[in-house]
Amino acid sequence: MSIAPSLRAQVSFGIPEKINDSWKFVLNDVPDGQSVTLNDTRWQSVSLPHDWSVKGQLSPTLASCTGYLPGGIGWYRKTIDIPADKQGQKVYLYFEGVYNRSEVFLNGHSLGKRPNGYISFMVDATPYIKYGENNTIAVRVDHSQSADSRWYTGSGIYRDVWMIYANPVHIAQWGVY
Repeated sequence: MSIAPSLRAQVSFGIPEKINDSWKFVLNDVPDGQSVTLNDTRWQSVSLPHDWSVKGQLSPTLASCTGYLPGGIGWYRKTIDIPADKQGQKVYLYFEGVYNRSEVFLNGHSLGKRPNGYISFMVDATPYIKYGENNTIAVRVDHSQSADSRWYTGSGIYRDVWMIYANPVHIAQWGVY
């Protein structure tokens, strides 16, 4: 016996949409990097997953746990349209992995911070969504402390990112044990 696809969608946590393509990146601590009006046209175009350290110069003065590669502070940005027909749903951003200390913004508003890079995390974007319009996601990643692990960690958004649309009343992703 199988459950019809529409019913399966209603009883699951939400409908995930992978948003790995068409991000902008800069390896620099940009003032107001979360600002919607910031001009990021000169930033590098990247797809996720992305590790900026692997393109750095090897240096024996850096830690072995970073692969003797530099860390630093980087910003990621993505402009995405949230369809008007999604209004009334909860909208989450789910990050499978960001190394290291990160802060996520939507349309200039902070959605939350994450102090480490090994655990996936999710933020509620619903309060700041502009439905039927472009929305700007910005992520500041701080991997300026080089000796912070026993093995190579990389730097940046190193796993998939998802936008999840959920019914207003639902069981949270990690809500039932």
